[in-house]
Amino acid sequence: MKGFKKVLAMLLAVAMVAAMVMGCSSGGGDAEEEKTEEKTEAEAPEGEEESGSDEVLKGGGSNIMYVITPSVSNPAFKAEADTATAKAKELGYEVKAVSHDDDPTKQTELFDSAIADKAAAIICDNAGADATVEAVKKARDAGIPTFLIDREINAEGVAISQIVANNYQGAKAIAEKFVEAMGEKGKYVELLGKESDTNAGVRSSAFHEVVDQYPDMEMVAQQTANWEKTEAYDKMEAMLQANPDIEGVMCGNDTMLEGVCAALQAAKKNLPVIGVDGSDEAAALIKSGDATGTALQQFAVIAETAVVQADKYLKEGSTGADEKQLIDCIAITSENVDKLSGFVFTE
Repeated sequence: MKGFKKVLAMLLAVAMVAAMVMGCSSGGGDAEEEKTEEKTEAEAPEGEEESGSDEVLKGGGSNIMYVITPSVSNPAFKAEADTATAKAKELGYEVKAVSHDDDPTKQTELFDSAIADKAAAIICDNAGADATVEAVKKARDAGIPTFLIDREINAEGVAISQIVANNYQGAKAIAEKFVEAMGEKGKYVELLGKESDTNAGVRSSAFHEVVDQYPDMEMVAQQTANWEKTEAYDKMEAMLQANPDIEGVMCGNDTMLEGVCAALQAAKKNLPVIGVDGSDEAAALIKSGDATGTALQQFAVIAETAVVQADKYLKEGSTGADEKQLIDCIAITSENVDKLSGFVFTE
C-alpha cells in the first residue's frame, strides 16, 4: 500500500511538472504573438509617415509670405522681388522681401527667420542647386511650402513648385541671332556666369549647341565673370588685349553684357554681343546698336506665377500644376525691342 502511494505521488508530481511546462510553453507563444502584433503596429505608422511626404503643407500659421532673392542690385532680381511682393500684397499677405546675396549661409539664416516667423509660404530664387536643398527641407518639416523661381535645385519632392525660364530654349534662340550677326564665321569669346548656378552651364551648353555647328566660328577664350558687370568689364578688357581680333562676344547674362559693351566702347569697337535676361539696360544697348540681342527670361511672369500658385496651394492644397515648370524665353533684337519694358514683353 505504501508502495502504491509512493507511485501515485510520483505520477502526480510528473503530471504537475508537465502541466507547468505546457503552461510556460503556451504563455511564451502568446507573448511572442503579442510582440509580433506590437511590432506590426509599430511599423505601420512608419509606413504612413513615409507616404505622408505628399501631405499638404498648411504653412507656419502666420499671414507672412517671404520673398527671398539674390541682390536686387541686379535688375532681374529686383523685378522678381517687386512683382512677387506686389502680387502677394494684392492677395492679402504681409510680405518680407529679403536678399541672400548668393550666399548659401545667409540664405539658410533667412529660411530660419521665415520658420521663426511661422511664414505661410516662401518664394525663393535660390543661392545654389545643392546648397539650398536642406533649407527647403527644413521649411517643409516646419509645414512651410517653398516655391522656387528662376533657379532649380538638385532635388524633387521637396519644394512645391520649381518655376524657371526655359534657359536652354532661350539661349539657343539668341545664339542663332548671334551666328547671323557674325555672318556664320569669325573669332569670338564667351563670358560664363557663376559656376554654382545651374543656369550658367545650361546657357553655355545651349549656346554651343548652335554655334558649334559652324566650322568657321572659333572660340578663342572662355572665362567666368560670375554674372557681374565690373568683372565682365575687366575680363573683356584683358581678352581684347590678348586677342585683338575678337569679332563677337557671348554673355551668360545681361549684367555681364553691360560690362562687355562698356569695355568695347572704351576700346572703340562695335561687335556682335548677346546676353540672357531681357533687362531694360540690355534693351537700351540693343536700341543704340551696341548689343545684338538678349533672351528675355520672363522674370515678372515667373515671380507672379509662383505667388499665385502659393496662394492656391495654401487655400486648396494643390497648385494644379507639375512641380517643375518651364516658361519660354523670347529672343529680343532690334526688330522687337520696343515691345520690351521691365522684363515684360507686350505683343
